[in-house]
Amino acid sequence: MAANDILQVPVRILDKEYTIACPAEEREGLLESARILNDKMRDIRNTGKVIGSERIAVLAALNITHELLQQRQQGSGYTGDLGRRLRRLQERIEGVLESEDRQLKL
Repeated sequence: MAANDILQVPVRILDKEYTIACPAEEREGLLESARILNDKMRDIRNTGKVIGSERIAVLAALNITHELLQQRQQGSGYTGDLGRRLRRLQERIEGVLESEDRQLKL
C-alpha cells in the first residue's frame, strides 16, 4: 500500500460509528483526533447539562477550538519573548565585540 492511498477508517464517537476516508499517512492523526473529540463529547454529555448529540458536538467543537486558540496565543507570546531575548543577547555580544575591538586599537 502506497503512502498516498486513501483508506476507509472506522471511528467511534459518542457510541456511533463513522467511516472516514483519509490518506494512509494521516490515519493515526485521524484516530487521535476522533479519540480527543469522543472524550470531549463524553465529558460534556456526562455533566447532564446538555442534551442532544448535535448540541454536544457543537460545544465540544467550541471547547476544542478555544483550547487551540489559547495554545496559539501562548505560542506567539513565547515566540515574541524569545525574539526579545535573542535581540538583547545579540546586543550584548555586539557590545563585547566592540569593546574588544577598541582595546585592540589602543
